Amino acid sequence: MSGPFAIRGATIFDSEVWHEDAALIIRDGTIEAVVARGKVPAGTEIIDAGGGLLAPGFVDVQVNGGGGVMFNDRPDAETIRTICRAHAPFGTTALLPTLITDTPEITAQAIAAGAEATGRKIPGFLGLHLEGPHLSIARKGAHDPALIRPMSEADAAALIAARVRLPVLLTTVAPETVAAWQIANLTAGGVVVSLGHSDAGYALAATAAEAGASMVTHLFNAMSQIGNREPGLVGAALDAGALSCGLIADGIHVDPATIGIALRAKKGPGKIFLVTDAMATIGTDMTSFTLNGRTIRRENGRLTLEDGTLAGADLDMISAVRFMHREIGVELGEALRMASLYPAQSIGQGNRHGRFSPGAAANIVHLSDGLDVRGVWIEGDKVFEAAP
Repeated sequence: MSGPFAIRGATIFDSEVWHEDAALIIRDGTIEAVVARGKVPAGTEIIDAGGGLLAPGFVDVQVNGGGGVMFNDRPDAETIRTICRAHAPFGTTALLPTLITDTPEITAQAIAAGAEATGRKIPGFLGLHLEGPHLSIARKGAHDPALIRPMSEADAAALIAARVRLPVLLTTVAPETVAAWQIANLTAGGVVVSLGHSDAGYALAATAAEAGASMVTHLFNAMSQIGNREPGLVGAALDAGALSCGLIADGIHVDPATIGIALRAKKGPGKIFLVTDAMATIGTDMTSFTLNGRTIRRENGRLTLEDGTLAGADLDMISAVRFMHREIGVELGEALRMASLYPAQSIGQGNRHGRFSPGAAANIVHLSDGLDVRGVWIEGDKVFEAAP
């Protein structure tokens, strides 16, 4: 539906203000305004939400798979479409398909797939996240150590060239394998640089942030921790206001008490925001899958390699929002911002995503009072409606 149309009959949260007895007006795939219920222009088609809450759609910058497929296994535009479709029922309206450390050939295929998805305007596709291969073997997590390597000049040039073909390109690097001058060149070329899978100390991480790194990948996981004499990457992430931090909020990857401490400690303007780190399991009942030829098992909310190493997350975004609100005690509006506005801002997309303001994309999630997803719109088109 291109509009104009209006949705009313629900509380509206525009990312800053809660509106009662109001209507959200959409035209040509963008937000036109939030107006009083009785101020909807004559002739506008009206949709009655029937209660609940309308909020900006969720933005997920770390999505390895969904709908039964992994981006690594089949890095093409149709896989991107499958992943976007799988996450939409959970409120995600914009995401970055994420390539876990792989060969140069697979990486090139992923970039080509992202460029094709951009040209085809696949709903929900926002760009790519290349998580590796320039990481620390000491903090490899589920990444294949045989594929991890330092960044060469050719690698950096390829990333900058890829950014021209994509609306957003995010890459996770370890500052011990990527020099500060390389980070500066990447950011100057429009690449968003995140620090992760790293054993770096505080000083090295702070130097990377000064060079232009602006994010930390899945805070606390696969990185050097806070110590009494060495604050590590976690300490730098919380202490450096320039760094935003992705967080896997499932109660498995990070203890709830640790999450609370981090929220209280984080220095701004950088924010802690939600990521799913989701794998192929989302939207399916599959119990196992493979990554780089290794079996990953799904059991009791966990995804693990044979040795018990956590391998991504069995998590969707609305579940992360509920966890932050109900288990951590974060005010609902802030939990919603952590899933929408803050991740959008972290990749330079805060004007178009994560808010209801004139000209922003009409990406909308309709939630019940119990925070179940009832409906989802991407650029004004309804892509999901829950069964009655």
